[in-house]
Amino acid sequence: MLTFELLKTEGHARRGALRLNHGVVQTPIFMPVGTYGTVKGVMPQSLHDMNAQIILGNTFHLWMRPGLDVIKQFGGLHKFENWHKPILTDSGGFQVWSLGGTDGKGRKISEEGVKFSSPVNGDKLFLTPEISMQIQTLLNSDIVMQFDECTPYDTQGHITTELEARTSMELSQRWARRCKDEFAKLENPNALFGIVQGGMFDNLRQESLDALVEMDFPGYAVGGVSVGEPKLEMLRIMAHTPHRLPAGKPRYLMGVGTPEDLVEGVASGVDMFDCVMPTRNARNGHMFTRFGDLKIRNARYKTDEAPVDGTCSCYACKGKTLPDGTSSGGFSRAYLHHLDRCGEMLGPMLASIHNLHYYLNLMQEMRDALDAGRFGEFMLQFKADRQRGV
Repeated sequence: MLTFELLKTEGHARRGALRLNHGVVQTPIFMPVGTYGTVKGVMPQSLHDMNAQIILGNTFHLWMRPGLDVIKQFGGLHKFENWHKPILTDSGGFQVWSLGGTDGKGRKISEEGVKFSSPVNGDKLFLTPEISMQIQTLLNSDIVMQFDECTPYDTQGHITTELEARTSMELSQRWARRCKDEFAKLENPNALFGIVQGGMFDNLRQESLDALVEMDFPGYAVGGVSVGEPKLEMLRIMAHTPHRLPAGKPRYLMGVGTPEDLVEGVASGVDMFDCVMPTRNARNGHMFTRFGDLKIRNARYKTDEAPVDGTCSCYACKGKTLPDGTSSGGFSRAYLHHLDRCGEMLGPMLASIHNLHYYLNLMQEMRDALDAGRFGEFMLQFKADRQRGV
């Protein structure tokens, strides 16, 4: 099902190995997001080339399309999308939260579950902790997330109060128990993670954490961050919660974030990350490099012959040696600027390959630093490099 081996520590930072039904994941790790069963704009072979160890799928969206009958026909998500390494699926809680809009009127939350209209065809739907577990069992994802309510930070100018955050957190806590019971009833052979909620309130985070640890989940996530709160608040919760979770189980920070967030997260004791930022930013001409961020749409790159990042070994920057000894790939900033300005789909594809490679390589560098006992030195060099500028 799941075993987690803690190999090295330095402060709160951890180096580990997570064994799942479809393979071993070396941590800390970043997980590319494949919402609809594909990482947008990236060929699966490119994911293998950049050593992606685990990717995400989304319970809610895959339930909508292609639907459960299709995925059942393939025996689960791995065969359907032809990805045979581990997969984690989100429970659908965040998507139900986002469907509510800024006023929350797009959904109706009760003790039983959430009623809402399908964004695909308008059908009236009902999602409960039990249904989420049933869908994820059919998907056969290696890591299943509990169904939770994502506590908003700001609703139409109203900042969530401690009482409101408590009500939401306690509902997610009760749903966690129902998820665990249904998961066991279904005899799902994979691993179920609980999700710590509590908004921006340290005491509520601790209460949520304590209750979930008592339920003894195989792994734990920190949810309800990067949902509109100020960056300093996110960093405060990120520093508060992960290292308080059980040392012998994996810790996952959901939906975060920038390269700086990943490094700070690892320093705070996080093992697993996901975020749409590498691919979403790539589609808007925003590229991450060792020496800061580069916005390829800027006119200054129109004649720039340099690669996006001279230290990067991805296909977009360095290319790939072909069997006959010739090289394919390795593109200039000028060429990527041209593709972006012309709206050619190759532009965001190459940018997505680069950004994901950068994120995954950053995680490899952190694993190497932890193995060598020099994570503190790595952090200092990382910050100096990023501040240098492209």
